[in-house]
Amino acid sequence: MGSPFDRFTALLDYPVHVVTAAAGGEVGGCLVGFAGQCSIDPPRFVVWISKANHTYGVALRSEVLAVHLIPRTRPDLAELFGGRSGDSVDKFATVAWTPGPSGVPLLTDAEAWFFGRVTGRADWGDHVGFLLEPLGGDAPAAVDAAPLALRDVTDIQAGHPA
Repeated sequence: MGSPFDRFTALLDYPVHVVTAAAGGEVGGCLVGFAGQCSIDPPRFVVWISKANHTYGVALRSEVLAVHLIPRTRPDLAELFGGRSGDSVDKFATVAWTPGPSGVPLLTDAEAWFFGRVTGRADWGDHVGFLLEPLGGDAPAAVDAAPLALRDVTDIQAGHPA
């Protein structure tokens, strides 16, 4: 049954994101379940990346990260970025993307995305929060369905080492 906190978090169903990074000619990308807007003025967004994830090492050296919302029609993107490790698979070889600022990959099939300058980091456990200052992006005025959410990806086994 779990603790009261475990039961509380089991009730949540927030969007998942694919976060991409680039540094020194290397790219990375991972599925992120912990992310959200954390300031209105100035606008800020934080993404939490697992220290066990290959993308974490790339993100530490990145000046810019991109955050993508995945459409419900593309669970394969969540499986690729959440169920495979960049230590052993080139995730970007099989998806459409274009290079953004500082070479950060922008996924063509994302529902919406933005890129932001990393302005700070917070190490508060097994994940590190990357604070982003939004610089640009693309999002439709409206969508037909909510983006891929946590409950849509609970069957994905993390691709990074435990």
